[in-house]
Amino acid sequence: MKGFYMLLVAVALVGGGWLVYSARHGPEGAPRLAGSAPAVLATDNFRGFALGSDSAPVEITEYSDFECPWCAAFAAVQMPVVRQQLIAPGKVRWRFREFPLSSHKYSRLAALAAQCAGEQGKFWEMHDQLFTHHEWAQTGKDPTGVFHGFAKDIGLDLDKYDACVQSQRYDGRIEASYQEGEARDVQATPTFFVDGRKFQGNPTSDAFKALVDSLIAARRKR
Repeated sequence: MKGFYMLLVAVALVGGGWLVYSARHGPEGAPRLAGSAPAVLATDNFRGFALGSDSAPVEITEYSDFECPWCAAFAAVQMPVVRQQLIAPGKVRWRFREFPLSSHKYSRLAALAAQCAGEQGKFWEMHDQLFTHHEWAQTGKDPTGVFHGFAKDIGLDLDKYDACVQSQRYDGRIEASYQEGEARDVQATPTFFVDGRKFQGNPTSDAFKALVDSLIAARRKR
């Protein structure tokens, strides 16, 4: 019963965070895209972990910070609907890129945990753990042990996971992702690009669906 009430509190906090984030981004309005697609910085050719079909007509790239409360709110409130309405039907391929803000002490460590989970084919499972159980980001304590617990919960080989984290072998990839975001004028998280153009507006699942449907409809008329 105690766990149930803690879950309710967590959901309320995340949902409340999303309401604040939405208010800061103004009224819903019509979603729109920036006028042109900026150049993308060359990296190690790793383009980020992705969900959805390779043949999806629209690609959305999210630049995110695992320690960011607005990113956690998006992941908890909006992303499940995006997965159901856009990714599962094959309309969108969703790509995740790390953009660890310098103001967040453990953001890069969280990104490393996710990369090491990805090495075992479970990036998205760790992504969900990091955002769903976001209390680690509020304690101010080193979350290494918490992340190890997440790794256990999602069924990783813990020896391989620990070795990966200790080697820090994906630090360069995370930095490259951050530099790519800077080159694309990412200034806050989460920031989204739809087919290479920056999304402008309140990033709700309904807004993404309206935009994606309009893009697909326009292409069918050509």
